Amino acid sequence: MRPALPFLRSALLALPVAALALSAATPAGAQSASFDGNQKAAIEKIVHDYLMEHPEVILQAVDAMQERQKTAEAEQARKALTENKQELLRNPADPVIGNPQGDVTVVEFFDYQCGYCKAVQADTQSLIKGDPKLRFVLKEFPILGPASLVASKAALASRGQGKYVEFHNALMAQRGQLDEAVIMRLAKSVGLDTDRLKKDMESPDVLKVIAANQALAEKLNIRGTPAFVFGDELVPGAIKLDDMKRLTDAARAKG
Repeated sequence: MRPALPFLRSALLALPVAALALSAATPAGAQSASFDGNQKAAIEKIVHDYLMEHPEVILQAVDAMQERQKTAEAEQARKALTENKQELLRNPADPVIGNPQGDVTVVEFFDYQCGYCKAVQADTQSLIKGDPKLRFVLKEFPILGPASLVASKAALASRGQGKYVEFHNALMAQRGQLDEAVIMRLAKSVGLDTDRLKKDMESPDVLKVIAANQALAEKLNIRGTPAFVFGDELVPGAIKLDDMKRLTDAARAKG
């Protein structure tokens, strides 16, 4: 087996595989100033032979690249959360459940047609009921089609009749696709005046809330639902109750 140059393995471990293509992007004059044709060919052969004999190095390099990317994305998310903290946590237009004066706030971006959002609904309710000091902000984020938008508009409009929580829970409990007829049937079931609701749905204030949430999601790089924010940590996707409790406790500990 050909002995590997000591620096070669450490360089491969430290750099993404894509970096091996850097030489191709280097101006020809700069390359020729460092290596002649024979030297360049010899180095390329050493790299080729080493990778053929140690293909695991490529996987290790990819893992290292992905870990660095994950760390960078987490740091970027924390920065975005800090920059948008007031809009995220204290927008007076957002529905709040739990304890409005709670010592820690959890935020959820959700869509009424999102199966994963519905799957975690029971756990979020348990989290809120089990933590009397928890403030929970609901961010209407309709991204799954026209029916999602209608549902969010109706839910926000229901606040004018004091029925948001009941209507929200009814929409979340509904299984199957939503359409306007289903949404209005659910509205009636919780005691809403649907004629008034339809009028209030087109209020500029309702549309402004949804537009603001969409803009905020863009800033935070939120592409799907559900997405949670616990303190300074953005958590995309469905999570279990135990994880919700752990993240809430961590956010509370950080103050």
